[in-house]
Amino acid sequence: MARILVADDEEGVRSFLAEALEFEGHTVTTAADGDEAARILAKQGVDLLLTDLKMPGMDGLTLLRKVREEQPDVEVIVLTAVGSVESAVAAMKAGAFEYLTKPVSSPAELRLTVARALERRALLNLKAEARHVAGEVVLSWGAPAMGPVVEALRKVAPTQATVLLTGESGTGKEVTARALHQWSERADGPFVAVNCAALTETLLESELFGHEKGAFTGAVAQRRGRIELAQGGTFFLDEVGELKAELQAKLLRVLQERRFERVGGTRTLEADVRWVAATNRDLKAMMARGEFREDLYHRLAVFPIRLPPLRERREDLRPLAELLLKRIGEELGRPGLRLSPEASERLVSFPWPGNVRELRNALERAAILADGPVVEPRHLWLDPSGAAAPAAEVASSAAPASGDGGGRVPDTTLEELERMAIEQAIAAEGGNRKRAAQRLGIGLRTLYDKLRRYGMQ
Repeated sequence: MARILVADDEEGVRSFLAEALEFEGHTVTTAADGDEAARILAKQGVDLLLTDLKMPGMDGLTLLRKVREEQPDVEVIVLTAVGSVESAVAAMKAGAFEYLTKPVSSPAELRLTVARALERRALLNLKAEARHVAGEVVLSWGAPAMGPVVEALRKVAPTQATVLLTGESGTGKEVTARALHQWSERADGPFVAVNCAALTETLLESELFGHEKGAFTGAVAQRRGRIELAQGGTFFLDEVGELKAELQAKLLRVLQERRFERVGGTRTLEADVRWVAATNRDLKAMMARGEFREDLYHRLAVFPIRLPPLRERREDLRPLAELLLKRIGEELGRPGLRLSPEASERLVSFPWPGNVRELRNALERAAILADGPVVEPRHLWLDPSGAAAPAAEVASSAAPASGDGGGRVPDTTLEELERMAIEQAIAAEGGNRKRAAQRLGIGLRTLYDKLRRYGMQ
C-alpha cells in the first residue's frame, strides 16, 4: 500500500478522497492548501500527490512544478473543475500523471486512476529492482512435487512461449509468474499484471487495451492500457477463466496477431509482450460447457504448468513458514519472530486447503497474538475444516494458560479476550481496519459490527 497526500481547500472533497483511498489500505495525509502540502512534503516522503489546481496561496500547478523539481519520483494526479480542461492540459505538460474532473464521479474511478499512477511509479524502478532480486527467487526447498515444476519453469523462461499456470487458489501463481519474468531475457522490462476477476467487463477492456479521448462517457483523455505499459516485458493475465465471451475473442486476436487498438481508436499498436496466464478453474471443463473458447485455450496453453497445492509439498512447509514469519515480523516491527518446535509440527500436519495464502494469514494472526518472540501452538488457531478462525476463537486460543495448565485466566471473559485481539490487530496495522480484519480472519463488516458492540469507534 502507498503513502498518499491529498491537497484540496474543500474539506468535503478531502474527506471523500481520503476515505475512498484509506478503504483500499493506503495511508492518507491531507492538506488544506498548497502551502501546507509543501510543508508536509518537505518533512515526509509520499508515493503519490493528489492536488486541486485552484487553491488559496500556492496553487496546484505551482505545487506540481515544485514536486517535479524536488521529488521527481512522486507521481501527481491533479483535480480540476469541469470546464477547466485547459488548466488540466497545462498540468499534464508540467508532468502530472493524470487529471480528474471535480466532482469525481465515483470512488471506483478514483481508485483505478490511483492504482495506475502507483503502477507507473513501480514500473519506473522495476529495471533496477529486477536486477536486484533476480537471483533471490526461491520457489521450493526440496519438495519432490516441485522439482519438475521448477525445472520446467527454468527451461521455458528464456523462450517467448506463452505459459499457462494452473492450480488451486493460493498456490503462488503470481509469485511463479514473477519468477518466470526474472529468469527471462525480458527481466529488464516491466512486469504488468491484471486480475480479470477484479474489474467489470467494461473497465477490464479499457484496462487491457487503453482508450482514446471520447471513446465513452468519462473518457476525457487518452489512456494507455496495461498491455501497452508492458511493452518489452511480461504481461500476467490472472484469473483468465473469468473473462467474458466478447473479451475472450478480443484477447485471442491480440495473441494471434500481436496487435491491438485502444478502445475507440483506429491506430494499430504492437503488443511486444511475453504472455503468462493463470487460473484456478478447469478451463477444459469450461470449454465443454461452451464457457471458454477452445482456440483461446490452445493459444494460452502453449506451455501449461500445474502448481501443486501445499499439502503435496510438505517438505517446503517449514522453511516457507519461517520465511513468511520473518517477513511478517519485519512488517509488524517485531524482527526475530520464530516458531516453537511444537508450532512448526502443527503447521506441517495441517492440510492447508487455502494453500500459501491461508498459511500466511494464519501466521499473521499468530504473530499478533504472540506476546513474545516465539509463536506457540496456542497462537495457531487452525480449524480442522480449514476455515479461518473467527475473532472470538482466535482470542480464546490466545488466552494465557492457568496455573493448572488448563483453560484461560479466571475473571477474563471471552468478550474481553476478543476485544483485546481486535485492539492488537488494529494497533499492528496502524489503525487500518481493512487490514486488521484480514489479520483476524473476519470480514470488514463483521469487524465494524464488533467495534460498535464494544464501543470502540
